[in-house]
Amino acid sequence: MSVQNLNTFDPFADEGDVLGSTKDVGSQQNYIHIRIQQRNGRKTLTTLQGLPKEYDAKKLLKAFKKEFACNGTLVEDEEMGQVIQLQGDQRLKISNFLTEEGIPKATIKVHGF
Repeated sequence: MSVQNLNTFDPFADEGDVLGSTKDVGSQQNYIHIRIQQRNGRKTLTTLQGLPKEYDAKKLLKAFKKEFACNGTLVEDEEMGQVIQLQGDQRLKISNFLTEEGIPKATIKVHGF
């Protein structure tokens, strides 16, 4: 039995792009994500990310704050871009607001417990 044939095949060698054009299979770039985060006690924080570039995040944040009677801020993230944070659980309200503004319901993903 020869062990020399194991040296000819390297299973960890790069064989080019094995996935080919399926590189963006797990990509979440074209969705708007609405998430909820638990703070301390009963306090929660709602985040909105993935907003298309044609929407002004500052004006949208101002409209959210006025419509939902809550405070919020705009956070700049290096991975996610601009993220809108709102106090409280505003997931359904944000989803309804965005669909009324003309964003398709299929592009909005609501996460959380």
